[in-house]
Amino acid sequence: MEAFIVPVLIVAGTGVLAGVILAVASKFMAVPVDEKLAALRAELPGANCGACGFAGCDDYAAKIAEDPNTPINKCPVGGAEVAQKLSAIMGVAFEEAVPQYALVHCNGTCENTQYAMDYEGPQTCSACRTFYSGRGTCPHACMGFGDCVKACNYDAIHVINGVAVVDPESCVGCGMCAKACPNHLITIVPATSQVYVSCSNQQKGALTRKACKVGCIGCRKCEKACPSQAITVANNLASIDPAKCTNCGTCVGECPTGAIRTVMHCGAGSEK
Repeated sequence: MEAFIVPVLIVAGTGVLAGVILAVASKFMAVPVDEKLAALRAELPGANCGACGFAGCDDYAAKIAEDPNTPINKCPVGGAEVAQKLSAIMGVAFEEAVPQYALVHCNGTCENTQYAMDYEGPQTCSACRTFYSGRGTCPHACMGFGDCVKACNYDAIHVINGVAVVDPESCVGCGMCAKACPNHLITIVPATSQVYVSCSNQQKGALTRKACKVGCIGCRKCEKACPSQAITVANNLASIDPAKCTNCGTCVGECPTGAIRTVMHCGAGSEK
């Protein structure tokens, strides 16, 4: 019996000594925890979408903790609620977040355009784009496989009649769909923006017209008619500056092809 006691005591003593050493080491070698940073990170939603302009929620929280002058209303997912909590933690004035949502700059529905080939490869937009810029007659069109739909965590975008359509009421403007679109058809705009160009084709007007019935032909009628000078035409394509646009709708009536549309905030498929 005594032959077993000594080894047991040695092992037990070694374990106690190791525990004491680890306890002392953890105290003197511990990395200080920034409680303010931890509190900021806890309030951010964790979407890591990058829409705030930083690499992710961790990076955004670190920047706010480091520089109190960093705007606390840059998280579109958290919105005003998160901005208010961040301002309370930092002890700065509350600045309400500006709501945003995504717009798909394409109206190449089954009625407005057509397929140029029968694509039978992997059913993703990114894969289809590697074959002659997609399966449609328009090389800049929505391919309709829903890469953006898979990227959205809020069920705010769906493929309807061959084209991705955003529900402004569900969209938080995180921008994940924009990153997933291989044709770069999606932009993030302020929720107040109601007029947009539903085309991304930069070909000359005649080619665009052959590819899609409602494509922008770069005629500049909208640019000339806009009372707030919010529209510019470059590379045969009109674009609207949301900061200048007053949503008057003048351009909608002037567009001869119907490429400029308004968005009604009442659910998916409500663009017209």
